Amino acid sequence: MYGKERIYKKVEIIGVAAGSIEAAIETALEKAKGSLDKLSWFEVQEVRGHIGPDGKVAEYQVTLKVSFELKG
Repeated sequence: MYGKERIYKKVEIIGVAAGSIEAAIETALEKAKGSLDKLSWFEVQEVRGHIGPDGKVAEYQVTLKVSFELKG
């Protein structure tokens, strides 16, 4: 595969999870895997969250750029 010419496309997605930043990333990638073929890599662009009424973190929101190889 390496050394072979190929083209990638990058799209932005947002993962949300209550447990952790990692869980939000995994949630986003799992969903992306269902609709995009040949996922290759991701970049975390932004991390933010929601604070619940108790003052604790209620959920994490992670913006990712995900790349996938275009069919040739």
